[in-house]
Amino acid sequence: MVEKTFCSAKELKEGRYLLIDGIPCRIVEIESSKPGKHGSAKMRITGIGVFDSQKKICLSPSDADVEVPVIERRTVQILSMSGNIASVMDSQTYETYDIDVPEEHLKNAEAGKEAEILVCMGRKKFERVR
Repeated sequence: MVEKTFCSAKELKEGRYLLIDGIPCRIVEIESSKPGKHGSAKMRITGIGVFDSQKKICLSPSDADVEVPVIERRTVQILSMSGNIASVMDSQTYETYDIDVPEEHLKNAEAGKEAEILVCMGRKKFERVR
């Protein structure tokens, strides 16, 4: 399974994903400077961590290659709820595992419903209840 790919920094857009210090981040802001007399344009990319919601900043020349994580969205079925932990089954692989449910989704998460999760670099995050 491919964990990351590469692309040019100038191809990035807000809302896409980027690896900053080995952490998958969603891009929220991109600033670029003009090219100088002896150098290329620089880009300041601000991202929010997908799993930990920390703000990260990446400084890179616009023509440099940057790492882009491969983030997969999967559909799971909720088997049972125990507090804020859901026991779920993956609809594609039929694998079962436990996952933390964020506070805002607890009222809708119940056994038998489908949910959407993000899978990236061996980590999983509960995204929403369908």
